[in-house]
Amino acid sequence: MSNLSARTGRDRQLYDNNFRLVSGCIPYRLVKDEEDSNVDLENKLQVLMVSSPNRHDLVFPKGGWEDDETVLEAASREAMEEAGVKGILREDPLGVWEFRSKSSCEEAECCGRCKGYMFALEVKEELAAWPEQENRERRWLNVKEALELCRYEWMQSALEEFLRVMTEDGSTKEESLSPSGISKRRERQFDSRYCFVVN
Repeated sequence: MSNLSARTGRDRQLYDNNFRLVSGCIPYRLVKDEEDSNVDLENKLQVLMVSSPNRHDLVFPKGGWEDDETVLEAASREAMEEAGVKGILREDPLGVWEFRSKSSCEEAECCGRCKGYMFALEVKEELAAWPEQENRERRWLNVKEALELCRYEWMQSALEEFLRVMTEDGSTKEESLSPSGISKRRERQFDSRYCFVVN
């Protein structure tokens, strides 16, 4: 069992014009293919998805952004709590998506309306034990599989944007993902329990 615990409740939850603010990420890794160096980027990338509690469909780690943390801290915290991963978080968001939460409509003023900020997280560590492992299974998938299995349209859109960004900026080239390549990028630590941020 993990010695870290997941946050619960919505006492510290942030809202913006009746939208519950949510932060999450697409955890990823680059799979090296020794035999075929011409494999396209979409097949070299794997993304990590988790099952929803009491369901078997898949989502990316995300959850409420709280008043004592930045949006980046919230994204990395959710990755650790829900998927048991830590890594390097890209500071620029993939985008912001508005959606309705199907889980509840308990607060009359927001009635399930959410605004989700999504980031890319290069996974550097998979924890053997994490706070929500009793309720969630994690699964590495290629991008095509993830698009087919993703529960929500807005998350599919975030994944498409993730692939576009990664292809455009070339940050998944093997040399840029090596330890020496990472050190060349500006990096700052903001919370060692969760991850680093890359500008």
